[in-house]
Amino acid sequence: MVKRERKYGFRAREKSEFDQKILDIRRTARVVAGGRRFSFRVTVAVGNRRGKVGVGLGKGPDVATAIEKAAYQARKYILEVPLDKETIPQEIEGRFSAAYVILKPAREGRGLVAGGPIRIIAELAGIKNLPAKILGRTVNKMNNARATMEALRKLKMTNATASTLPKN
Repeated sequence: MVKRERKYGFRAREKSEFDQKILDIRRTARVVAGGRRFSFRVTVAVGNRRGKVGVGLGKGPDVATAIEKAAYQARKYILEVPLDKETIPQEIEGRFSAAYVILKPAREGRGLVAGGPIRIIAELAGIKNLPAKILGRTVNKMNNARATMEALRKLKMTNATASTLPKN
């Protein structure tokens, strides 16, 4: 069995510690002599559901290549989110381009009251109690995801939060 794997180049792929979800797939076109050339733009969020999350953007001639590139970029720019009893420590807002989001801490048991990319990013980060709202005038999921990441980047680690986090 080992010989066959080596001979044909197959290798058992290791399971990543990060889950990934696709936020957005867009088909883009450029006009060339003879017609249009299509390519794809994919936005992917990755997270380990324990405080680490990232968002990446990938472009490619087909969807599979674009997803692979986006996931690679998302893993490259992982953000560590300080969690306080499965929520965020303070109210924050994030802006990116025309996207504007507000994230608020909530008591235990309130659940994840958010929509679109905010919900996916919060789930992948391990945030279980969070009311959030998209207030910007854009419906572009990529910009709303980047605004959410910008908001999470602003979070401050308090002494109480630091004592509850596991030490690596």
